[in-house]
Amino acid sequence: MAGWLALGQFLAVALVLALAHRPLGDYMARTYTSEKDLAAERGAYRVLGIAPRKGQSWQSYFRAVLAFSALGVLALYLLQRLQPLLPAALGLPAVPEALSFNTAVSFVTNTNWQSYAPEATLGYAVQAAGLAVQNFLSAAVGLCVAVALVRGFAARGAQTIGNFWVDLTRSLTRILLPGAALAALVLLLGGVIQNFSGFTEVSTLAGGTQSIPGGPVATQEAIKLLGTNGGGFFNANSAHPFENPTAFTNLFSVLLMLILPFSLPRTFGTMIGDRRQGYAILSAMAGIFVLSLAAMTALEFAAADGAAGSMEGKETRFGIAGSTLFGSTSTLTSTGAVNSMHDSFSPLGGLMAMLNMMLGEIAPGGVGSGLYGMLVLAVVAAFISGLLVGRTPEYLGKKIGPREIKLASLYVLTMPALVLAGTSLSFALPGISAEIRETSMLNAGPHGFSEVLYAFTSAANNNGSAFAGLTANTPWLNTALGLAMLLGRFLPILFVLALAGTLAAQGKVPVTAGTLPTHRPQSVAVLGGVTVLVTALTFFPVLALGPLAEGLI
Repeated sequence: MAGWLALGQFLAVALVLALAHRPLGDYMARTYTSEKDLAAERGAYRVLGIAPRKGQSWQSYFRAVLAFSALGVLALYLLQRLQPLLPAALGLPAVPEALSFNTAVSFVTNTNWQSYAPEATLGYAVQAAGLAVQNFLSAAVGLCVAVALVRGFAARGAQTIGNFWVDLTRSLTRILLPGAALAALVLLLGGVIQNFSGFTEVSTLAGGTQSIPGGPVATQEAIKLLGTNGGGFFNANSAHPFENPTAFTNLFSVLLMLILPFSLPRTFGTMIGDRRQGYAILSAMAGIFVLSLAAMTALEFAAADGAAGSMEGKETRFGIAGSTLFGSTSTLTSTGAVNSMHDSFSPLGGLMAMLNMMLGEIAPGGVGSGLYGMLVLAVVAAFISGLLVGRTPEYLGKKIGPREIKLASLYVLTMPALVLAGTSLSFALPGISAEIRETSMLNAGPHGFSEVLYAFTSAANNNGSAFAGLTANTPWLNTALGLAMLLGRFLPILFVLALAGTLAAQGKVPVTAGTLPTHRPQSVAVLGGVTVLVTALTFFPVLALGPLAEGLI
């Protein structure tokens, strides 16, 4: 019965995604290629002094991304530090400096890592004007970078890759704002709360009292999921009944996390004029997603904690199937929201959550970041395929030469370097190691090691989920994880935009009998194999110290 329930939930989500793929993907393609501006957009351009028809080089585009993101970090940091002066602060004090830095970086980089209990730390002003706003803006930046790379593939002999400010404005006004408004309405109808009632004192069944917080939850929850952000209004995140009250809202949350990332391959295919290439990317993403979900679900059902599988750390209203579907979706995208505690998963179930992020979150990945991550891997796969068959490596009519493969390689290596460096320094530095073992880690041995490894994997991938057994609000982890989030976000963006500029400057290589097709099943299999092999070879040794070792004990 449980197996049929898991299959039914998966098929329901798959059906909706299939129905939305074409119209939503084509709509986003029109959004970024249309020559017409909405009246509100034209007004914004005049106020900000933006020339909407002026393209930017990749260097200028990257500087705009950096400047915009830096302003976001500063604004969110100041909102937290000035919290007592803001309306609807609920009497909460200013957030400490290190935690304010970590949180500001976290939400601007689309990570949404939370080293604090939100309802006990942040008032409504910071939640709504700070965190919710950055949920929109960071998701929009991801869309902008993905579209810039797609333009690089589509362009011929161009020196520009679009205009960041136009892409940003259209991402907000035409995709994220209307999508989040519709999602918030559905969540409200599903029972998610939306109020400004503050704390309410209630009597418990045991005779004590408890403060129950309210808040504008539905509106923040909508963009948290649609923008693959993940930061919860409450500390329990999507396990909290105010954020995710029913099995329906749980399934709808999964759909919100997947709908934009799984529609973007259609946008890619439409913009480059070859939708077969979009279907190839979609097939690789979907294949990895299905295999990962099946593995995590099977491992949790097989966990030795009763005949029905392990329910530890899982909400009874969702069960194992609802928990693994949500957990796989959250870690295969860059969302990081949780409706169950990954720290309570079986060792190999927790391993799957880590592996999902270590893949680079490309199946289907975050809003924008999943598409550009998979396209970079497609460049690597095309390069390897060309070398294996003795043909000049090319992808979508663009030659893959030394410069292109260097940029792709730097992209691929950035995240593993940050994860491994952060984890190793946490245990190698004497003073830091003592703090990690005595203060941060809830568990000793391989499981405690997994908690730290998971944290740096989550930060460097801009995911934001946690094993829930790690106390991260310490000077070292606030700083180290903050740096991992910054470098894990903007170094890959640098390499992607540089690659977009290089590709845009190239002409189109004509298709000949010697051209290696990249839309056929063989190419999809190579792309999936390259993705998994790069991850396995990089992370297998460190996984052997954590979840693999724990699973064998």
